[in-house]
Amino acid sequence: MPSRIPAIGETAPDFTLVTTTGQPVTLSSFRGNKNVLLAFFPLAFTSTCTAELCSFTEDYTSFESKGVVVIPISVDAVPSLKAFKEKLSIGPDMASDFRRDTSRAYGVLNDEKFFSNRAYFLIDKQGIIRWEHVEKVNLEKRENSEIIAEIEKLPA
Repeated sequence: MPSRIPAIGETAPDFTLVTTTGQPVTLSSFRGNKNVLLAFFPLAFTSTCTAELCSFTEDYTSFESKGVVVIPISVDAVPSLKAFKEKLSIGPDMASDFRRDTSRAYGVLNDEKFFSNRAYFLIDKQGIIRWEHVEKVNLEKRENSEIIAEIEKLPA
């Protein structure tokens, strides 16, 4: 049975995941000082995911200047994500949800394929989900301009 996707206005489920730096990232550690964009993506080295992560890299300073930390999350193991990051010079550190607990907590795990569906959760400084979008088809992705428009709606 798939988990429920948390609704806008709810507190984002907390997690701690290992990143491509080798260090853990905990969502609640950003509370009070940063907005966070969680970007779940199916698998490293696939075409749409490659385009998406390269796009985040191109606009990395735009996200940073708006006080948003981008955390791309996939079920790939950390070594795979490190290789993906190095090969494409990806800006944001990616987080490995190898055990799939975070994908389940956000209701985006595709149980049949055992990876997460492409999804976005914009979380404000108080840890509240302010915008979310789950793609109906993993070959589709949101454009950064759409995501940045949502970021601009966040309270200062």
